[in-house]
Amino acid sequence: MDPQWYIFCNFWRMKVATKTKSKTSRASKSVGRSYNKRKQFDGQDYTGMQVGRSHKWNYDEGVWRETKLTPDQWEISYHVTKRRAGHAPTGSGAAVGTAYHWSILSHQYVEKLNADDYSTGMTGVKFKLAHKRAGRETWNVSNSAQRKQLVKILKDFIEELEEKPEMTNPVPLDFEYRNKKFKGVGIPVMSSCENGICQRVDITLNKKHVGVLKHSKSGWRITGVPHGLTSAIRKQVEKNYPYV
Repeated sequence: MDPQWYIFCNFWRMKVATKTKSKTSRASKSVGRSYNKRKQFDGQDYTGMQVGRSHKWNYDEGVWRETKLTPDQWEISYHVTKRRAGHAPTGSGAAVGTAYHWSILSHQYVEKLNADDYSTGMTGVKFKLAHKRAGRETWNVSNSAQRKQLVKILKDFIEELEEKPEMTNPVPLDFEYRNKKFKGVGIPVMSSCENGICQRVDITLNKKHVGVLKHSKSGWRITGVPHGLTSAIRKQVEKNYPYV
């Protein structure tokens, strides 16, 4: 190869690589600024992840402990490390060392598979009671304020459940698609229920979690599930659940 042409090619590659790196750097800074920018939702100021966006996490093998307190009540504890599916954009997210105190209200549906194993799935909502910034030793609000907030959340949630029965009604699923039998349950995603309509339903079929049936402008979909099967699930949900 002609030496001058070789030098030109390498110079061009370096130029393109520099531009790409520069664009990536600008995108990362933009994501970081967006995360920390003050935002508003229903009159409430907040920072952090934009309302409406979502994360996907993978959980390591965890430890779930439970103690039976009454015929219908169990005390539970669960400890595990969760890992982001993918990688956080540079400059985004909370600083390492940040801590949160959440209260979780959830449905858990289980089915015994054999003497030692159960299939299990959970869907619900979580509420932030407090946070502790990296490098700080104290929470942003007192224990008393956290308790008051939890009481308010529970009272508001009870009122919401009474007004919106659709939030807690499991949807039975039993149908055949391409000569295969499917049986399972759909659990309304409580946070998606508004004015008597639920926009998302968490689907489990044949003892395996399938995904969340979501309603969008382009119709119903389940990420990673073929359109035909999604359509069959949708028809079952619409047949057995009057709130979609």
